[in-house]
Amino acid sequence: MNRAVVIASLILGVGGLIAAMASKRSTLSKATEPDGPSSPATFGGLPGAPAFTDDLKSKLQRSWESRTPSYKPRTRHLRPDGAPKYTNRLFLESSPYLRQHAHNPVNWYPWGDEAFEAARRLGRPVLLSIGYSTCHWCHVMEEESFEDEEVALYMNEHYVSIKVDREERPDVDAIYMAAVQALTGQGGWPMTVWLTSDRKPFYGGTYFPARDGDRGARVGFLSMLRQLQSIYSANPERIAQSSAQIVEAIQRQMVPEASASLPSASVLDDAAVQYRSRFDETYGGLRGAPKFPSSLPVRFLLRHHLRTGNAASLKMATLTLDQMAKGGIYDHVGGGFHRYSTDGQWLVPHFEKMLYDNALLAVAYLEGYQATHREDFADVAREILRYVARDMTSPDGAFYSATDADSVNPSGHREEGWFFTWTPTEIVAALGEQQARAVSAYYGISAHGDFEGRSILHVARPLADVARELRVTDASLRTTLHEARETLYAARSKRPAPQRDEKILTAWNGLMISAHAKAALVLSDRVYAERAERAASFILKTLRKDGRLLRSYKDGQGRHAAYLDDYAFLIAGLLDLYEATGNQRWLQDAIALDGVLDSHYADKSAGGYFMTSDDHEKLLAREKPSYDGAEPSGNSVQVLNLLRISELTTEDAYRQRAERALGTFGAILTSSPSALSEMLLAVDFFVEVPKEIVLVTPSDRSAAEPLLAKLRSVFLPNHVLVVVAEGSEVTALQRLVPLVEGRIAQRGKPTAYVCERGICELPTTDPEVFAKLLGTKAGHGKTKR
Repeated sequence: MNRAVVIASLILGVGGLIAAMASKRSTLSKATEPDGPSSPATFGGLPGAPAFTDDLKSKLQRSWESRTPSYKPRTRHLRPDGAPKYTNRLFLESSPYLRQHAHNPVNWYPWGDEAFEAARRLGRPVLLSIGYSTCHWCHVMEEESFEDEEVALYMNEHYVSIKVDREERPDVDAIYMAAVQALTGQGGWPMTVWLTSDRKPFYGGTYFPARDGDRGARVGFLSMLRQLQSIYSANPERIAQSSAQIVEAIQRQMVPEASASLPSASVLDDAAVQYRSRFDETYGGLRGAPKFPSSLPVRFLLRHHLRTGNAASLKMATLTLDQMAKGGIYDHVGGGFHRYSTDGQWLVPHFEKMLYDNALLAVAYLEGYQATHREDFADVAREILRYVARDMTSPDGAFYSATDADSVNPSGHREEGWFFTWTPTEIVAALGEQQARAVSAYYGISAHGDFEGRSILHVARPLADVARELRVTDASLRTTLHEARETLYAARSKRPAPQRDEKILTAWNGLMISAHAKAALVLSDRVYAERAERAASFILKTLRKDGRLLRSYKDGQGRHAAYLDDYAFLIAGLLDLYEATGNQRWLQDAIALDGVLDSHYADKSAGGYFMTSDDHEKLLAREKPSYDGAEPSGNSVQVLNLLRISELTTEDAYRQRAERALGTFGAILTSSPSALSEMLLAVDFFVEVPKEIVLVTPSDRSAAEPLLAKLRSVFLPNHVLVVVAEGSEVTALQRLVPLVEGRIAQRGKPTAYVCERGICELPTTDPEVFAKLLGTKAGHGKTKR
């Protein structure tokens, strides 16, 4: 049975039963109708739920007593003294997302055997809800359904309910997202999935309004709960058949078939043509809405232009960078990008901010700066990293995960975007009439606004036009706007800020370490390298146990075995940090982590890497990630890691592993290269001949600055860089990096060696000659490694 037939049978099976049940709601037994919540109790008094054991009550009591003085229960169900009316098992968890639901009247369980054993014992289906702490529609569904005592009563009496933080458990999320996509053709968060007690999905979707008719829905969540519970009880054979078919479809989907051939440069050209056909010539990115920054791979297009001279690829990249930075998706006051734009003009964002988006975009703007020498692109990168330093860095130097789209407005209610938007009156109150006039004209502040009656700062008009209208110089207006942004930031800081998810994820820290390391090199600012080193030190000290990584850190505790992307993203960050600092430690750690990845995550027969380790919890499927979305897949990043390590160490085994991985994904790269847009960077590195650059100084790294200045002034993505002081440093490094063997600082001056596959140009101490060597093919010189 092919995949289309499987999906069709599932929809006609369970979905048809749901439709039939919808017409018979009035015939449901009175026994299924709610009687109202039972008497509340702080611990164990959840409506319709069995009493908690004494052991569980004791754990909850200890957790309550150890709460911080500033702790505020996130619930509308409060006692007169402000204590929560309800508390469930999620109060024992560290995940901010799970803690958000700790005072729902729902009898939530975290993911684990206890919940599924309860479902088997009680003969109930499982309701699995997956989301993350800064997800706006997750908050909406919580408020409408999970805080509703009638809905909670039905869930507690008829289901075992499980909450999962997708950022802590991407393995669980990936499996059930595949099921939802198979059933509905789309996915997203909150994700809502109905499971059997043996963890097999039989129905699913995303956000559901609470009741029939809400938000235009024919069937609401409460009706869905009733209907699916009835189907589960009355038609167990149909449920078993459908769930088995869904699992079969998931298992096929999660491991791609290997290709017999390696991708060639034609894959890159085909990808560029595909992106060109869907490009938005006015606003950049891909046509349509919503617009995600990741939908158009700017870094790939910059490489395609460098390799082919294709002007269209350069235009697509630069127009997209330009329009995103002008739009409302960019926080013009505080720096950093929101997650995506709800429209096609980058104007109205979904206001949450994610660490991974800002890490990836910082690198994109740095490369855009190198490729075009546009200072405004460098400024955006600086502002992103300033935002991270001010708002997203822990006292230990690691990076927090995200901030919410919602914040508390003056009436005390959570409202999306209120923190980031302005009225003309607020602008004048913060800046005064004169500055307010300039800011309002340039950033499009108006009385009617463009979001819920408030204005989103965006570049509404060219600076020169506004300067002419105000009768000031361009330089004077820039100064005014800069000063105004600082004032507005201070004024905005007095508002209740969106909630910040303060868990520290290894993978996302790896991406941000890369961003800082690359900024240190490209912008010649040691401060960025120091921040990257501090974060890397924290991760390796706190989230590495017996040589293996953990996924998440919160409240002084590391949790969950790491996944492929944790290793791959951190390895990439450490390689970037090594190139930025020359500290051999980072390269050694990168190689050690790659060894763990190869031992426990690699598919030794077909190539590529599984998301989970060989000793991970056994789930319905073991995914081999084969799609680059808002976050790149671990496979895409790791292929490039292997190619870089191969160049540095000259060990061909790394390149062979990279080739096996590329072969695994060759069919996808050929048929649908946009599905693996990040892997296109690895393909570009693979089909080109990367430059091996060794800079040898007579003293410390700072002496190499005249040569590094030439390197950072060119866009040369496919290279490896080693900066080392001659003498003992060369001796210590040459066993790990044979590229440096025999290299000296000629005549006591910093000396550049530029090679390709061991064939080197003559060494030079002249920065101008070095600059020319960076743009030529090696082989004309007379040295060989």
